[in-house]
Amino acid sequence: MCFSIAWLVQTLIWLIVMCGIVAIFRVLLPVILGWIGVAGGVVMQVLNIVLIVIVLCMLVYFCFDLLACIGPVRR
Repeated sequence: MCFSIAWLVQTLIWLIVMCGIVAIFRVLLPVILGWIGVAGGVVMQVLNIVLIVIVLCMLVYFCFDLLACIGPVRR
């Protein structure tokens, strides 16, 4: 199913959903953490790092999926 239209649609939907989730978190986190006070800034930085790590892990998974499509199929 590599490089087919269904694969492309699934990949684009996955990308849109991930961007939406990250955008929602980036909007909501400052509001929620504003109630904490001084420690909220540190917590916000930590949560931003966690979001970046999650996005990078998904990017590695996507690159691995692309490489698996290019390579020979073993059965």
